[in-house]
Amino acid sequence: FGVVSAIPELKGVPIAGIAGDQQAALFGQACFAPGTAKNTYGTGCFALMHTGEQPADSRHGLLTTMACSAEGSPAYALEGSVFVAGAAVQWLRDELGIIKDAAETEGLARSVPDSGGVVFVPAFVGLGAPHWDAEARGCLFGLTRGTNRAHLARATLESLALQTLDVIDAMQADTGQRIGQLLVDGGASANNFLMQLQADVLGVPVVRPQSVETTAMGAAFLAGLGVGLWKDAAQLAELRAVDRVFRPQMADESRAALVAQWREAVERTKSGG
Repeated sequence: FGVVSAIPELKGVPIAGIAGDQQAALFGQACFAPGTAKNTYGTGCFALMHTGEQPADSRHGLLTTMACSAEGSPAYALEGSVFVAGAAVQWLRDELGIIKDAAETEGLARSVPDSGGVVFVPAFVGLGAPHWDAEARGCLFGLTRGTNRAHLARATLESLALQTLDVIDAMQADTGQRIGQLLVDGGASANNFLMQLQADVLGVPVVRPQSVETTAMGAAFLAGLGVGLWKDAAQLAELRAVDRVFRPQMADESRAALVAQWREAVERTKSGG
């Protein structure tokens, strides 16, 4: 792509890779084959699934986008964006004042056996993929006199995992292919309770790398390939180090009940609900 010329300190440095942040994260997770998928947990959640050399048109509310390719032929992906994820945890801290920091939610969620019937749909700015309802608004269902901050924290973490489930289910419906695992990154992926819950509701392993800054990793991989530091994608895949694998543990009946409760709440949250 040329060399840097306008910045004196970087003059002559080659520009060897260009990528959007989510595409870079997909590449940094070594999602090079069709059917591989990653989810980035930040203020929102952003899931991408590699679909191969032909674009897949979504019938379930997803975006067709490019996946990073460093080997000549184009590669495509499906993308689903969840508007409010980590921002819901920030709301517990900044607006309700029931936690001091995001990390506190893990201990609170573990301190209760379930959410006490509370379901939180954090549609503060509407619902993103796969629903696309700009008029939906956030709702808390199932509050009782016995509801406490631990129940709210657990319901909030459940909302992150269940919104991700909705997106992954849409991807699987569009492609007719079930993912074998979900690769995760971003700040909230450090929450072990959330990652275990994500594996439970998806029914597949959730794999967290040693470095969750995979957007930067992907940019580095692309640049390194461009200047010949690495020879191919296969070599990059060998560099990816796993921190922990979370395997499904939840009983099928419990999972089905949790998902059904969530989806009923989402429908009630929608503008036409």
